[in-house]
Amino acid sequence: MMTATNKSPLNKPTFSEKRPVLAILIIQLLLLFAVSAAGAYATIKELAYTAPVLLSFIPIALALIIYLTLRKKWGFAGFRPLSAIPQGGWKYYLPLVAVLVVIGTNGLKALTPGEIYFFIFFTLLVGFVEETVYRGLILNILLRKSASTAVIVSSLLFGVTHILNALSGQNAVDTTIQIVYSLAVGLSLALLMVKNRNIVPLILFHFVHNLIQFLGNDRSAIGPDLLIIAILAAHCIWVGMSLRKGKATA
Repeated sequence: MMTATNKSPLNKPTFSEKRPVLAILIIQLLLLFAVSAAGAYATIKELAYTAPVLLSFIPIALALIIYLTLRKKWGFAGFRPLSAIPQGGWKYYLPLVAVLVVIGTNGLKALTPGEIYFFIFFTLLVGFVEETVYRGLILNILLRKSASTAVIVSSLLFGVTHILNALSGQNAVDTTIQIVYSLAVGLSLALLMVKNRNIVPLILFHFVHNLIQFLGNDRSAIGPDLLIIAILAAHCIWVGMSLRKGKATA
């Protein structure tokens, strides 16, 4: 018979609970290694520019689905019905709609149906993997420490991944804007995850955001990007203030 002081194996802390920092470091390094290895292979084989993401993210997506299913972690990662979002919580997604509207003002390319279907799959894959990794796993692992730590660290790691894409021979101004842009997106989505505890709207936003960019005409002016950064900055302040207010009244 087990005594009251003995711990049941079912209550044994997981690796991420015992070593959250190491767990996050492993997740980030594995993701970067997979993307870098796929990029090197695609370069050698002279594959399409989308090949590195496909080669790395498809196995990662399958691994995430298997892990979340076997460990019953879908709820932990924020996969909940949209009906679980409080009625008053929906208003905090409106700035994201404004971001999509700004992106969509650039017009659409002339693409074949096959190309459109491909980009739908491609952007949905990216949205699922990146949101599940950064807002579903990393952020929730760090929430055990504090909400501010979870938001900041998960957003910085998300930004690091996109900074590597930005450093591709473009000028300093464009690179700086892309870095700030990715950090602003990361902070906004992380705050929304803490606010409403639902990853589904974040995946949908990520998917539609990237899809519009792929289907849209190339943009040369920086004005729309600066406007989006301003919208996201205001959004972060708004959601952050609501979280602090909720914490103060709890």
